[in-house]
Amino acid sequence: MARVAARLLPLVVRQIAPFRAFHVCSVRRSAEIASLLEERILGAGLKGMALNLETDNVGVVVFGNDKLIGEGDIVKRTGAIVDVPVGEELLGRVIDPLGNPIDGKGPLGSKTRITALAIDTIINQKRFNESADEKKKLYCIYVAIGQKRSTVAQIVKRLTDTDALKYSIVVSASASEAAPLQYLAPYSGCAMGEYFRDNGKHALIIYDDLSKQAVAYRQAGDVSAYIPTNVISITDGQIFLETELFYRGIRPAINVGLSVSRVGSAAQTKAMKQVAGSMKLELAQYREVAAFAQFGSDLDAATQQLLSRGLRLTELLKQGQYVPMSIEEQVTVIFCGVRGHLDKIEPNKITIFEKQFLEHVRSSHKDLLEKIAKDSALSPEIEAKLAEIVTSFVAGFKP
Repeated sequence: MARVAARLLPLVVRQIAPFRAFHVCSVRRSAEIASLLEERILGAGLKGMALNLETDNVGVVVFGNDKLIGEGDIVKRTGAIVDVPVGEELLGRVIDPLGNPIDGKGPLGSKTRITALAIDTIINQKRFNESADEKKKLYCIYVAIGQKRSTVAQIVKRLTDTDALKYSIVVSASASEAAPLQYLAPYSGCAMGEYFRDNGKHALIIYDDLSKQAVAYRQAGDVSAYIPTNVISITDGQIFLETELFYRGIRPAINVGLSVSRVGSAAQTKAMKQVAGSMKLELAQYREVAAFAQFGSDLDAATQQLLSRGLRLTELLKQGQYVPMSIEEQVTVIFCGVRGHLDKIEPNKITIFEKQFLEHVRSSHKDLLEKIAKDSALSPEIEAKLAEIVTSFVAGFKP
């Protein structure tokens, strides 16, 4: 696309201010190559980003409909790099990668605020953001790349009901948008998140998903190995979803072995680390062994135990859409699985057990949940109490 845009303008490129003023510096390459050009077409302004500077042409990606560009159109450089608005006035808004509001709620900076947004992780931050303590708040930025507009609308509508958008920002570059906007979207979201970081606040950015950005990047004629390198450079981790798991009824269909967290346990509470520390390894081993176990019938006791535990942990991690759980509830449920309390329960009854157990804990042991939430750790006393509660409940469990 960059070269197409440039070659449509071969006669007027030389009319642009001398390009000797442009410098490509390795230290700030990402900023310098993003020099913004404004293309004035039929009285309406389109903007583009200069990616290639050559002797007789300039490679420009256009943020809009490139079919409007014709031979002889005048292009002028702005002398500015691509930027987006940042700040708390974006909270509760849906914007495009250039920072333009697309939610019909007026220009940015107005006092009109709406409440909307999406996904379980963001919804689950509501109780923390209701706190008056700024250090406990977590602002969320959801970047939708290459998604259907209807999908983004459903997400926004769903989370309108949860009152989550007041601490969130939605950046949408839908599948119908130009490839350069899909390419730019993650960087726009990142810049907005950095504003909160630089002001001593916490922020979470969710990219959904970077594979779409890589497709858009390749449409501009770039490298094929962009996905893994970009995921590593721009994120603290990735969640890998697998179609096969989805069709097997394992939802969310997360491939535990391929999903990676580069911040690791640093982002977990101590209580979660205590109960979930070995779970990923157990699940990865289970799925590896399960693939071979179907071809043989003679399995030793250790392998049978691994398969039995892994199957129950897999069932335990199934979760309905838009059904977020608090950290203390997650800790108690995972405790049941990793400590072996579910080993004698039939796998197809695990989901029922989880639902009934959580109802029991919420109604009869609310003080224990509050203590886990307050301490963020499992003391020997809490572990003993929790084990006693689980053992008693399992003994009387009737699906």
